[in-house]
Amino acid sequence: MKVLQTLTALVLILAPGTLLAQGCHSERTQQSAMSCAEGQVWDDSAGTCVLRPSS
Repeated sequence: MKVLQTLTALVLILAPGTLLAQGCHSERTQQSAMSCAEGQVWDDSAGTCVLRPSS
C-alpha cells in the first residue's frame, strides 16, 4: 500500500510540469509573431519575421 501511495504522489508531482512543457512550443510562435518589427509580418514557413509585401 505504501508503494502505491508513493507512486501516486510522484505522478501528481510530475504531471503539471509535463503538461506545461508541452504547451511551451506553441506559445513561442505566437510570441515571435507579436514581436516582429514594424513593417514586418510572421512567415510560418520560414519561422521568422519577413518584410511585409507591398501591394
